[in-house]
Amino acid sequence: MSGRLARREMRAAWLFLAPTLIALALVALWPLARTLFFSITDAELDDPASYAFVGLQNFLAVAQDRQWWRAVGNTVLFTAVSVSIETLLGLGIALLLNAALPGRGALRAAILIPWSIPVVVSAKIWEWMLHDQFGVINKLLIGLGILDKGLAWTADPALAMGVIIFVDVWITTPFMVLLILAGLQTIPAEMMEAAFVDGVPWWKRFWSLTLPMLRPAIGVAVLFRVLDAMRMFDLSYILAGNGERTMTVSIYARNQLISFQALGMGSAASTCVFLVIGLVAVLIIGALRLDRATAR
Repeated sequence: MSGRLARREMRAAWLFLAPTLIALALVALWPLARTLFFSITDAELDDPASYAFVGLQNFLAVAQDRQWWRAVGNTVLFTAVSVSIETLLGLGIALLLNAALPGRGALRAAILIPWSIPVVVSAKIWEWMLHDQFGVINKLLIGLGILDKGLAWTADPALAMGVIIFVDVWITTPFMVLLILAGLQTIPAEMMEAAFVDGVPWWKRFWSLTLPMLRPAIGVAVLFRVLDAMRMFDLSYILAGNGERTMTVSIYARNQLISFQALGMGSAASTCVFLVIGLVAVLIIGALRLDRATAR
């Protein structure tokens, strides 16, 4: 009787899940399958119905392209620097917001404003603010005597990547604050109070109690941010266009597909982006599971 009931509940569960699985297949799996298919062809975007199979030729061309590896390096640099800064800032701001401060609710709402603005809108706002002739940033720095003349922040190859990282940190730090603050809420207040009563210094309470208990929340936050940063396209493309020093792997794939009309090559590049992000996800999840097993 219990076995029949379990099978009936299993069938009911699959029936409830079926619409979601079908929608997922249509929205995600079908485009992915088409991308994989075209990646082994020489199809052109203006005539995708006319193609010939070329095997792994497109993948070899991507692997031999110097611009691809430059884009990989830019993506890794952007991800490592931006996520590190966002994690540290997110942790510090979350600790501040978790304290008993006056107006804490208003501060929590205000900190989410940059994250709530669409990335395209934020990028355009910062592009105008950083304009070399009319931007408010240059006018402020010139007024303070820091600069003699306005800088072309996004046009200068030496400055563009730093500007992109800065804007991304401004946009995405609230996301890290939100997840880390949620983790802080799960730490028992009684334990921290007991450590305080026992005279444990604040830095030791943070290092030995708060930080270890925050590891799962920080790990999840870093996972989401790394995966999001690895596929970053819009922010870099709006602020710096196709510049080689700021080109990410997503911009590289877009250029192959749209600028060069090479559907096969663009699909191969997109598949490589998918595989790289998937590999990074597996490594981070594996590290999180290993950390959790070690903690036990």
